[in-house]
Amino acid sequence: MSATGAARHLDAARELLAEYPVVDGHNDLPWALRQTVRYDLDRRDIAADQSAHLHTDIPRLRAGGVGAQFWSVYVRSDYAGDEAVSATLEQIDAVAQLIERYPRDLVRALTADDMEAARADGRIASLMGAEGGHSINNSLATLRALHRLGVRYMTLTHNDTIDWADSATDEPRHGGLSDFGREVVREMNRVGMLVDLSHVAPTTMRDALAVSVAPVVFSHSSARAVCDHVRNIPDDVLELLPANGGVAMATFVPKFVLPTAVEWTRAADENLRAHGFHHLDTTPAAMELHRAFEAANPRPAATAATVADHLDHMREVAGADHIGIGGDYDGTAFTPSGLDDVAGYPNLIAELLSRGWSKADLAKLTWSNAVRVLRDAEAVAREQSAARGPSNAVLPADGES
Repeated sequence: MSATGAARHLDAARELLAEYPVVDGHNDLPWALRQTVRYDLDRRDIAADQSAHLHTDIPRLRAGGVGAQFWSVYVRSDYAGDEAVSATLEQIDAVAQLIERYPRDLVRALTADDMEAARADGRIASLMGAEGGHSINNSLATLRALHRLGVRYMTLTHNDTIDWADSATDEPRHGGLSDFGREVVREMNRVGMLVDLSHVAPTTMRDALAVSVAPVVFSHSSARAVCDHVRNIPDDVLELLPANGGVAMATFVPKFVLPTAVEWTRAADENLRAHGFHHLDTTPAAMELHRAFEAANPRPAATAATVADHLDHMREVAGADHIGIGGDYDGTAFTPSGLDDVAGYPNLIAELLSRGWSKADLAKLTWSNAVRVLRDAEAVAREQSAARGPSNAVLPADGES
């Protein structure tokens, strides 16, 4: 493509995002703030350029055309029990601090109507998603409490299989969801919390889709047919989304989207662990080690076109009404070229425009699908809560049925 053509597509992308901004399904800024400055926002004032430290700040969110962000209130899955619950509450508090500190740019959003109101007001709707069922410590009351605090989706697992659901990156124990896991899904439907199927095993995906009467989301997962990584979505699951009404939000993480990056990342992770770091650590010391590894072992580079390949496939299999974007910024050490940080979304939209995507399909991808899914979940919750009260089911003790 000529430079003139590329510039024209980029201008058109920015124009589209001004009308239909990005709803991003997953950003790990709260965890990055916890790891690096223990939530000290004076040291990481995101009203100013933080590109030396973070993928995310307000100027770059604005430049990227972001209109709504699901902030991940993630805690590592080796946190367990009350420690996991407490850390999740601290993450929720961090999001509240961000919203209170930057009211001209960020606004708390709990509903689809709140998202539309934020768009009309020119502010970034700030929602929350809990990443991993370990955050509720096997308690449906804790699930309900997180919902009351504003959490609007929960990823059923993170990297480890939990007491009631199998993870994609751990040994299975339940064949998908246990009976209690199914009850978790039903209670999420009843309160209006979206069931997020990123990170879970395909068996868990299928079980959750069989149980859920509300649309599900994949907050940050791409297509397994394009890159055969266990964190991605198989085609047979993508094919189930139209009947469910759910949305699969493509992620940008190179090791999930670029086949040649899979082995490289495995070696880089092993290098971190060999030096005493968690493989998801993005602290300065860990990143220094990462950079040294990359200097000695050049990293295969994903691009905006790599992500567009996934979106092309996901649209073909699931349909334009069932796709979205979940970048996973500040939750990954590396990002694709052109999608280096949250300012990069126009480059992805420009790439899709160059492939002939229509404005209507792009508006669904960036804004409308995510808003519709939350609105539909709210409608299901009204029906479910009118039909039955809260579930007080408990996880059976070992040896009980």
